[in-house]
Amino acid sequence: MIRTHRRGKHKIFIGMSPGVGKTYRMLEEAHRLRSEGIDVVIGLLETHNRAETKAKAIGLELIPRQQISWESVTLTEMDTNAILERQPQLALVDELAHTNVPNAEREKRYQDVEVLLEAGIDVYSTVNIQHIESLNDTVAKITGVIVRERIPDRILEVADEVVVVDVTPETLQERLRDGKIYAPEKIDQSLNNFFQRRHLIALRELALREIADNIEDDLEAHDSNNSASNLVCNIHERVLVCVSTYPNSLQLLRRGARIAGYMHAQLYVLFVDDPERFLTKAESLHIETCERLCKEFEGTFIRVSDSNALKAIVDTAKNYRVTQIVMGESQKSRWQILFKGSLTQRILRLLKNVDIHIISTSKIGDEDGSKK
Repeated sequence: MIRTHRRGKHKIFIGMSPGVGKTYRMLEEAHRLRSEGIDVVIGLLETHNRAETKAKAIGLELIPRQQISWESVTLTEMDTNAILERQPQLALVDELAHTNVPNAEREKRYQDVEVLLEAGIDVYSTVNIQHIESLNDTVAKITGVIVRERIPDRILEVADEVVVVDVTPETLQERLRDGKIYAPEKIDQSLNNFFQRRHLIALRELALREIADNIEDDLEAHDSNNSASNLVCNIHERVLVCVSTYPNSLQLLRRGARIAGYMHAQLYVLFVDDPERFLTKAESLHIETCERLCKEFEGTFIRVSDSNALKAIVDTAKNYRVTQIVMGESQKSRWQILFKGSLTQRILRLLKNVDIHIISTSKIGDEDGSKK
């Protein structure tokens, strides 16, 4: 009888490439849970003839694969119906992005996993970062390899838990040389192509950032649901550069882009357009130049119409979860700052978890966005 009282929980083990130990880690956890009395089965296991992985699977019940005929050839695939009939508490499913063989009931393995989850069966699965749909173009630029088997981003987003199985690029290359990942005849070719150190470093960063994004989204959702908490936790740095109509704002923008680069941060550029002040043609062209330069730095340009610069900056910082603000030094006199306070000081009072960088330039323009 299929369980209908709850949806199964999905835990994904993700890594930067084959060979990091995702399947081994999944099997380790399965053994631990089995020792605690959890009913665990292997729905689909790909050992790739790795001795350590084969050994780790011993002692766990394996659901035999189904045989599928196609063009006079017999192929095998995970037997989803057999798992449903067996009704374990937990099923292990390797290689989540796999494309099923022709004539299979479903096209992709992740679709089979969704069927198991709907039936109330918990699933542990594995996937590599290059198989995430939205990262496909990025991976192709890094490695020169176009990955054909992909899963939608939503699979990762709705997973109950995502675990990064991480090793250093040097450790992974050593495993490859020792024959622990591929057959000997494939080692040199792999080291000179996909497994180049620079490729592995970039893929590792992608994997770690992807999980950081998931953690941050979870924390933000938790904070929004907790009315008693005003704390917003940011994993990534986000840099906001406040530009004005003064030409030296371009210098400020470049400085902010360098800061964002150092921090591997998302760049945002804000121009507060006072509706009570008419921009000249030259000033309008200047703002267009700022926007174009922002896009060259792969940043997001934000134009807000507001006569209250303080409110516009604070609201933008909150909406985009900004962690760093870059501004030009105030052109107000010391007496003006003493009696009225600077815009910077007022921002600091309103944004407790944001750092502000005051960039000293010769003629950067006033803090409130007006031209001196």
